[in-house]
Amino acid sequence: MSSDPYDDRGNKDASITNPKGMGSQIPKSSGTSFSAPGGPFLIGDTMTGGYGKGPDILHDCTIAVEQGEIAVIVGPNGAGKSTAMKAVFGMLDVRSGSVRLDGEDITNLSPQDRVAKGMGFVPQTSNIFTSMTVEENLEMGAFIRRDDFSDTMAQVYDLFPILKEKRKQAAGELSGGQRQQVAVGRALMTQPKVLMLDEPTAGVSPIVMDELFDRIIEVARTGIPILMVEQNARQALEIADKGYVLVQGANAYSGTGKELLADPEVRKSFLGG
Repeated sequence: MSSDPYDDRGNKDASITNPKGMGSQIPKSSGTSFSAPGGPFLIGDTMTGGYGKGPDILHDCTIAVEQGEIAVIVGPNGAGKSTAMKAVFGMLDVRSGSVRLDGEDITNLSPQDRVAKGMGFVPQTSNIFTSMTVEENLEMGAFIRRDDFSDTMAQVYDLFPILKEKRKQAAGELSGGQRQQVAVGRALMTQPKVLMLDEPTAGVSPIVMDELFDRIIEVARTGIPILMVEQNARQALEIADKGYVLVQGANAYSGTGKELLADPEVRKSFLGG
């Protein structure tokens, strides 16, 4: 896939987001957060941590994304890619370091409170309600909203036309790629400030992978930052504004997607030459 068609990403048309008006639509967070102005829009800064009382899995790991960007996390199996994503989302104990969203320190907030702050997270598996229809899944995505969300649903259907066609069908009857579109669409129904995707193309065909990446690019064009863990490293870096290569829970390489694709060490070690 050529990256040339995607040079106009990030036009800041935030029609599917509501970055300023969210406070009136969502319950106030019950956690503790405080202002931390400056820096990237979303950053997990020098994170060290693990699960419960277990050993550290992340070691001074930093990942960040700006508005309108696609940032991808790649690396070998067991490198801590999904763990880093979960740490940013509050599913992991960050023992040192911090997480900041739009200038606010959210390190101590629960995942639920982070959703209320504007984080949309799509896990790799179990990310849809299989017995519900496509439309019911999207409606579930709007659970934190108190306003009319019909315009957002129309925007999701514009982004994923197949979902409009199959809106009355049980989500569990869809193909793998269509299920992923439902999962992403449901996250977009919250009008997120940032979208986090954990291996969105896992288990789909190369053709479906390309289509999903095209849709992800379209979301980024609306101004929503996207942080994505991806096993298909080469293809992900081709669409990435920024890339992070993790090894054993630590940053090994970082740079633009093009820089990492051109780096001989990255190519040799992680991209098959």
